[in-house]
Amino acid sequence: MTFGPNFSSHLTLAERWKGFKHQYPALARLIEINAIAWLVLSIIRVILWLVSNPGLNDSIFFLQIVQNLSVPASLNHLLIQPWSLITYMFIHVDFFHILFNMLWLFWFGKIFLDYLNGKQLLWVYILGGITGAFFYILAYNLFPVFNVTIGNSFALGASASIMAVVAAIATLMPDYSLTLLFIGKIKLKHIAIFTVVIDFLLIKSDNAGGEISHLGGMAWGAIYSLLYLKQQNKSGVLSKIIQQMKNTFSFGKKTKFKVYHNQHPVTDEQYNYNKKIEQEKIDIILDKISKSGYTSLTKEEKALLFKSSKTNPKN
Repeated sequence: MTFGPNFSSHLTLAERWKGFKHQYPALARLIEINAIAWLVLSIIRVILWLVSNPGLNDSIFFLQIVQNLSVPASLNHLLIQPWSLITYMFIHVDFFHILFNMLWLFWFGKIFLDYLNGKQLLWVYILGGITGAFFYILAYNLFPVFNVTIGNSFALGASASIMAVVAAIATLMPDYSLTLLFIGKIKLKHIAIFTVVIDFLLIKSDNAGGEISHLGGMAWGAIYSLLYLKQQNKSGVLSKIIQQMKNTFSFGKKTKFKVYHNQHPVTDEQYNYNKKIEQEKIDIILDKISKSGYTSLTKEEKALLFKSSKTNPKN
């Protein structure tokens, strides 16, 4: 997969967005909420700046609005504005901040929805943001280095939520490859590992709270996918399929002829050859499951797997 939309060039931007929204409604809604919130804040920002005292980059009233929507590091402040645990993950002030966040959400959200559904995307995004806020608040109240700044520290932006989406799909499909400009093909697991390392190293920077919240979001994303995979196994999908494959293709006594409806009977040699070919296909599918999970299978592979699991040759 390459990074970038794949729409027909003759379509207008509105038509392209309409098609994207129809195909990925949950993802489109998240992008729209972030974009609308940024636009409204930007309009308010300009209006309040025009009527403020000269020499100020932003009016004090605008900064108070942003502060009330951002999640505070101080527990006392959080008790006053608990809604900020949700609102902060949809708030951006700077244009490039929202631009890069939405590009990441667009790219990785599409991959996510190729394997999971919109409801799961919303859960990962929202709870990823909350977990990121929890890590941020916990770190600022736990480590002495933040004692001086905890009273006036606030976090905002969708980064923690987006990192949760990245970590979730990287955990679910670690060997999924992307083609990046100047880099070439790179697997999702390598992107996730690189991001974790960089975020950790950048904790000692001006954006320490943001980097910590990123790590929190990624922790939730990974946990979500691990729980999802565990639930898949618990439901018996993988274990039943693999066991049925073993039972189905464990050769015992051989029949002289294998009879098919509307077909000519085949000899032992032909029958065994057919079974060998089919077994090779099943082995490839099972190997793919062990490496990338059941959700990595194509519809054709899933159909072959279930068909084979229900077909048990007579002994």
